[in-house]
Amino acid sequence: MVKLNSKKRVAVFISGRGSNLKNLNIFSKKRNSKFIISLVISNKKNAKGIVYAKKNKILCKIIDDIKNFEKKALLLIKLNKIDLLCLAGFMKVLSSNFIKKVGIPIINVHPSLLPKFKGLNTHQRAIDAREEYSGCTIHYVNDKLDSGKVILQKKVKILKKDTPKSLANKIQKEEHKIFSKALNSIC
Repeated sequence: MVKLNSKKRVAVFISGRGSNLKNLNIFSKKRNSKFIISLVISNKKNAKGIVYAKKNKILCKIIDDIKNFEKKALLLIKLNKIDLLCLAGFMKVLSSNFIKKVGIPIINVHPSLLPKFKGLNTHQRAIDAREEYSGCTIHYVNDKLDSGKVILQKKVKILKKDTPKSLANKIQKEEHKIFSKALNSIC
């Protein structure tokens, strides 16, 4: 059994609902988890994930000051002795300066099978390209958009009847399954 104090301290950056945050937190309470969610930072004051974090007694900070977001986030990460940073529906590109200064691994969940469809509107682009499969990727963050080393991927079949929304829903279910698994494997 992993002792609580030997678990890696994880910060999660969010911008929205926090569904991946919720799944990471639920997994963190399992006996075989090697991590604990210690800090949540949102760049959006209305992000629904904030409510979840507070309800589950996870330290949560809102930094909606775009100009000073990275500086304030770095301070919070250092103060809370964070070992690893997860981007979970975080809709802001981090600067190469932040990535270098933070000094800890950063992992991201992306809704495509990277290297295909980096950036936004991945579901529509996959459908328009008549791809047979799409999926999700957990990868390390580097200073190039959605280009870090892949940790884990999961394929999802694209059906003729799929819309961007239906495809997004199918892919998000897979994200919830593999994000915790990938995080645990690197801790």
